[in-house]
Amino acid sequence: MDAAVQAWLTSQVGKDTDLADLETRYQRLGTARAVALEVLRERLSALRAQPATITVTGVVGVGYGENIKAYERQILALEAGEPPAPDDPPGSQPGTLGIVFLRERPRR
Repeated sequence: MDAAVQAWLTSQVGKDTDLADLETRYQRLGTARAVALEVLRERLSALRAQPATITVTGVVGVGYGENIKAYERQILALEAGEPPAPDDPPGSQPGTLGIVFLRERPRR
């Protein structure tokens, strides 16, 4: 994992994430996008496992609904290819053109 990939990953999952863990995941998964998606999905599942709101009447109220929605939006954006990762294969970005080769079919 080079410096550009590390910087992109920390911008997606936060600077407080353990870099050794990110390196291990990168070696296993092979792409920065896959690492970011795995980390964010784990965080989302941990939030979903807890109550979405906690209220102590007259004292405090805490809600995690917006955090859950934010993780879901970020995961959808990453799955759609935004923002581009430094190690994405060429031509995998949305809006890029690919090359299609047409060949004549053999005649019968």
